[in-house]
Amino acid sequence: MKTRNSRKVSLKWIIILCIFSFALGMLFTNRVWPFESDGQIMSRRRHDQELRDVSEDCSTKKDKDIMGEFHKAHGAIQSIRSLDNSIAKLRIELPSTSRSTETGILENRPTTIKTYSDTTAPRKKAFMIIGINTAFSSRKRRDSVRETWMPRGEKLLQLEQEKGIVVRFMIGHSATSNSILDRAIDSEDAQHKDFLRLEHVEGYHELSAKTKIFFSTAVAKWDADFYVKVDDDVHVNLGMLATTLARHRTRPRVYIGCMKSGPVLSQKNVKYHEPEYWKFGEEGNKYFRHATGQIYAISKDLATYISVNQPILHKYANEDVSLGAWFIGLEVEHIDDRNMCCGTPPDCEWKAQAGNVCIASFDWSCSGVCKSVERIKDVHARCGEDAGALWSALL
Repeated sequence: MKTRNSRKVSLKWIIILCIFSFALGMLFTNRVWPFESDGQIMSRRRHDQELRDVSEDCSTKKDKDIMGEFHKAHGAIQSIRSLDNSIAKLRIELPSTSRSTETGILENRPTTIKTYSDTTAPRKKAFMIIGINTAFSSRKRRDSVRETWMPRGEKLLQLEQEKGIVVRFMIGHSATSNSILDRAIDSEDAQHKDFLRLEHVEGYHELSAKTKIFFSTAVAKWDADFYVKVDDDVHVNLGMLATTLARHRTRPRVYIGCMKSGPVLSQKNVKYHEPEYWKFGEEGNKYFRHATGQIYAISKDLATYISVNQPILHKYANEDVSLGAWFIGLEVEHIDDRNMCCGTPPDCEWKAQAGNVCIASFDWSCSGVCKSVERIKDVHARCGEDAGALWSALL
């Protein structure tokens, strides 16, 4: 009986133990699977995050590359714009200079212009500047001009102050510094005070260069309506010249003189030979129209144009041809005034008697008054204007 009960107890505990083991196994299984599931989820999340990070890195790198290319393109555009602005500034250099000059005139204040010498100075207002081209060896010619049509001393200063007419002999310097030639001019200038010294080495074949430097220097010193060049062996009636130029005062860019179109001389060893004759076409061609070099006048805008651009203006062998060439392609009005190239007596005398006083007189055969030192007094006596004509001229 006791043995049976023991078996029963043992069996009962065995069943309980099995049930407990089963329950414990289920509990253990339920705890483990969630951990494994969470681990897989975490692993999957990490994988997804890594994919996103890689994607973002690629996207960021791509954006950086795009931004880099954009900045490069932007920089190139800015460089192009800067270059365009620089070119535009160069193109408007002359107009802006003219506008600043005109503004100074309208406001009645001094203006400055930069010239070949890279210097600036206040400019005096004037009506016209007359530069008489002369050389070291032409002292007698200068004296003959002073004794005839050019005022001297106090009269010269009065003419400048009251009429705005400035008359100067223009000359450069010798190739040797402080030579006897330069000292002679210094002494003559101290006596008469009627020279305009140029930064130019004198020489017959350098007349084109001298002309450019004259206009550049004159524009730097005076703000004038007209700038005139005349040779020292030409007779001039200043009153008639001033009256004539005053009629053209309102016109821009005028070029006044006796217009001609002479042959281009290709033969060497002849006077007025043109080494660059081939630029003017076939042999036997003529030059374009230009004013003869004995005397001509240009307005302020044209003189300023020469001053601003003189380093790049081409020089031909003949000075009058060079001047005409500088105006080719510009809106310039050529005025052919034959009163600026009258012959010496009896030509200018007949015209004076008829009431048509000449502006300038000379002999074509000599490109000036032949033997001017001896003859210019006679020309002045027979063809000169009345003594008061200059002072009564309405400008």
